[in-house]
Amino acid sequence: MKGDYQDLVDEISALLGAPATLENRDFRLIAFGAHDSDDDLAMDPVRTRSILTRQSTAAVRAWFEGFGIARATGPVRIPAAPDAGVFRGRICLPVRYRGIVQGYVWLLDQEPGAAGPDAAALDAAMEVAQRIGVLLAEEAKAGADLSREFLAVLTAGPGWQQEMAVSALRAALGPAGDGLHAAVCVTPWTGEAPPSVPGAAAVCVVPRRGAGPAGGPPGGGPGDGLALAVLLRLRSTDALAPALTAVARLLPRSAARPTAATTTAAAAGAATRGGAPAGSRAADRAAPSAHPAGEASGAHRMTAGVGDPVRGLADLPAAWEQAVAAARAAVAQPRFGPVAQWSRIGPYRMLAGLSADASDDPVARALLTPAHRELARTAEVFLDCAGQAGRAAAALGIHRQTLYYRIARVEQLTGLELDEGEDRLLLHMALKAARLT
Repeated sequence: MKGDYQDLVDEISALLGAPATLENRDFRLIAFGAHDSDDDLAMDPVRTRSILTRQSTAAVRAWFEGFGIARATGPVRIPAAPDAGVFRGRICLPVRYRGIVQGYVWLLDQEPGAAGPDAAALDAAMEVAQRIGVLLAEEAKAGADLSREFLAVLTAGPGWQQEMAVSALRAALGPAGDGLHAAVCVTPWTGEAPPSVPGAAAVCVVPRRGAGPAGGPPGGGPGDGLALAVLLRLRSTDALAPALTAVARLLPRSAARPTAATTTAAAAGAATRGGAPAGSRAADRAAPSAHPAGEASGAHRMTAGVGDPVRGLADLPAAWEQAVAAARAAVAQPRFGPVAQWSRIGPYRMLAGLSADASDDPVARALLTPAHRELARTAEVFLDCAGQAGRAAAALGIHRQTLYYRIARVEQLTGLELDEGEDRLLLHMALKAARLT
């Protein structure tokens, strides 16, 4: 579906000879045409912001809506308004379906005195906008109509109940039910589900209950709350980028922006690996954790998790559990990004499936108290670096002798011998599991 929108936006851009931008009725970006002008000044700041942040500001929205675009049935010309940050005039093509506005196509208008698109070209562009309106309406209707069936799949008990729920969702989706899908969990979520999510086959709000594998609250720990569940259509298992982009648009701008801690951790990892590229697996493994075990790790920060693509719906419940686990891992380790993929969260794939009691090993309790926070961080980085003292000391920014002293203290507190592989494994998993609680 994302590709369909892009093709139609490109068609409008070609008809009118200007790059077009498509936004939904809430002014959230869906697709945009290529801007190939050699004049850098021609790139309007409002369009730049819309592309980079996926949404327009309240001031820009108020200015545009003041010209009646929500009621218009044809092209609307809107003058510039520098006070609102609109430095170039706009042509707005309302995207409607059966009289209801579904979104807007935007183009930069020509400078005063320059010839703009003629009436015939605008009429042809409005015909394309109507086709976009049909797609947006169908997408919104499908997602709303299937919310009950989708919710039933995610909350049904194992066995025949789950099988019946999956069968009902498959029947509702029709032939599309046999295609590729990805399950997405966005948490914590407040309010109702959004009216439309680009590329979504179904959307619903799911209660978070318990900390077990089938319904544990992303972010860890038992408690009430909500998560947004999205069933995204995919074209192929290798084309996850559109899905990840759609998910990122659901997050606040602050969550979608890389954090200083994430950047620092990746850079430290690169240094300790002898110049491994930031963001690579080598850098990730060597990097000191942004939130040491036992330290608050932003449990209320909104994150999203994406499960592995599934063909058909039989494996959808398992894919949802993967998405929940990935969202929890994104809270535990910000380096996974605000949108974490199940395939990339390493040991958290197993840890997120453990109950709270199973992951709370008594051997690490003393180490995880606030009084020993620095020792816990030292132990985790040491184990992340595969017990290599030089790498661990460099990552922590301390002398080797200081590292050896701290490791000895860790052994005293836990009763473990970190020269033994099984003791290392136990402590490492306990420290990682602590991030999920």
